[in-house]
Amino acid sequence: MKEKIKYLIKRTFGLSDISDEISTSSCEKWDSLNHLNLIVEIEAEFNVSIEPEDIAEMRSLSDIEKVLNKLLNH
Repeated sequence: MKEKIKYLIKRTFGLSDISDEISTSSCEKWDSLNHLNLIVEIEAEFNVSIEPEDIAEMRSLSDIEKVLNKLLNH
């Protein structure tokens, strides 16, 4: 799952490589508009609907993994 999320982040933000520690504070391209674009990509790729409170919590790769694990394991 992590590699798929990393691929979506790279594609959405136009990056060639990212670390596992990528977050809103470490990536200047991770702004509010790209964040919403990323959420749309994640929802389509994983066939999930993410609640607004979860979207607000998704500020890093590990945060995204946590939210997806919660959604996919219910």
